[in-house]
Amino acid sequence: MTFVLEEAVGDESEMVCELAQSAKELFEKSFDAAKEGELKAAVAPGRVNLIGEHVDYTGGWVLPFAIHFSTVVYGRGRVVQDSSGNNGSKAQCRIVSTHYPHVVEFTLDKSDLKPLEDKPKWANYVAGCVAQYLKDMSGTVLELEFAVCGNVPLGSGLSSSASLEVAVATFVECFVLPPNTPTSKERAIVRALKCQKSEHDFCNTPCGIMDQYVSSAALPGSLLLIDCLTNDYEPVVMAAPSSPENAVKMVVINSMVSHDNAGGEYPVRVRQCQVAEDALKGIGKTLRTATLEDLQTITLDDLTMRRAKHAVSENARTREARRVLELGDWTRLGQLMNGSHESMRDDYEVSCEEIDFLVKVAQSFDGVYGSRLTGGGFGGCTVTLCQEKHVEALMDHIKKEYKAAYNIECECFETVPGKGARELK
Repeated sequence: MTFVLEEAVGDESEMVCELAQSAKELFEKSFDAAKEGELKAAVAPGRVNLIGEHVDYTGGWVLPFAIHFSTVVYGRGRVVQDSSGNNGSKAQCRIVSTHYPHVVEFTLDKSDLKPLEDKPKWANYVAGCVAQYLKDMSGTVLELEFAVCGNVPLGSGLSSSASLEVAVATFVECFVLPPNTPTSKERAIVRALKCQKSEHDFCNTPCGIMDQYVSSAALPGSLLLIDCLTNDYEPVVMAAPSSPENAVKMVVINSMVSHDNAGGEYPVRVRQCQVAEDALKGIGKTLRTATLEDLQTITLDDLTMRRAKHAVSENARTREARRVLELGDWTRLGQLMNGSHESMRDDYEVSCEEIDFLVKVAQSFDGVYGSRLTGGGFGGCTVTLCQEKHVEALMDHIKKEYKAAYNIECECFETVPGKGARELK
């Protein structure tokens, strides 16, 4: 079977086309092109979270959007009957990545799903996603061979792992769902939940739902206000500028300081929030429903109290941010972003010296309304709301100042809300 790449990505951006072409070339180099199986491709984006940080795993509200950096999966697959007559199911996978150009092979058995051993770390992000779909199969073998190509900066806080997971899940759905299954909000949410479960079980990361959710369900031109308790969302469109002078852009600055959600402080914050949740149960509240006044009525040690204060105040900021985004009140939105960063720095303690430097430089620059850490923290990126006419000058200034301070070349780009995961066709 011939897969015509030009037709498959005809309505996609040049960047996605290039990723798809690279994945196709790697696939053809690594696997037998004549082997039986239907050829498919899928793409899923990274994300930036405008506000609502470290509240998704306590049922709060978050306000992310998809960016143009993405992951593409290209390859073949098929579902065949298990010749052994076993009612269980298996998956036989051969995968390769432009980041790890050696073919990785593994087999998953529905009766004993567990993380891979003695395989590259990235393979477990793939295996975990495949495993979630294997749970729904019976008496069949899922055969997959595919190549992965992505350009979401690794360890940047822009959700490269979620982009990979959701791209793999979207690719797998091409073979395990009935033909011509329509895309839908519900399908995107189920996919995200499977990917979150994958990261919990196969990657030992107790993440919330935000990253996989927005990568799966994002809508072009909209941020998503995601309710992480009900797993529902509302699209939020930024108000149109009243004049060119009032136009704004969102600028992302990559500190080039890497982070790893599976280790270090991230799981510690999850446990601290659970302690606060347990204390709040005594007054019939949660971190989602409590106010700052409610926190004064419970007993917590100082550290845990500050973690709780962040979660409570961040939820309030996020809900207000939705309103001012739609009104175009950029001054107030900037204040909310600045307040979010202060809370993450002082109460949640997930920032770092380099990030604080980038935020401070941005906040003091002409035309900037607000700036904050985005993502899990301990490095990664900042997001800044800036008047469009000052964007280029801002990026030049930050690059110069950061280089002088740390001898590091930071990466800067402006971005707009993009599309979520989809099959390329």
